[in-house]
Amino acid sequence: MEIDWQLELHLCVKIIIAFFLGALIGFEREYKGHEAGIRTFGFIALGSCIFSLASFYVGSGDPGRIAAQIVSGVSFMGIGLIFRDQGFIRGLTTAATLWCTAAIGMTIAFDMFIIGILSTIVILIFLSIPHLKYWKGLKARKKPADLS
Repeated sequence: MEIDWQLELHLCVKIIIAFFLGALIGFEREYKGHEAGIRTFGFIALGSCIFSLASFYVGSGDPGRIAAQIVSGVSFMGIGLIFRDQGFIRGLTTAATLWCTAAIGMTIAFDMFIIGILSTIVILIFLSIPHLKYWKGLKARKKPADLS
């Protein structure tokens, strides 16, 4: 079996791009003091890209089957990030961002570079909005919901 070096290098570039985009999102989360950070988000994007590439290039099955398993697997991980603390629900944004990061890894694997990059930019913009002065004023007026 001969190695197709051009294909292998192309796949390696995809993996690096996926990790970089995930790590960018993770940097924002880590910078804001969240537990899941650069490595977590980078690895989620990297892993989903690798699984997607493997499903596409190995075997004659449907690549969508592994993609579906990535979605449910990362969703399961995200559940572990959500918890209730003194009347507030915490971790929802991090869990949702983790889920989107897996999708970014998949888009890179399937040659949808613009979608992956645009998605990363949109996520970073919307993660930054709550740190604006106006948004902080809105958040201060909110009261914790009674969840009991």
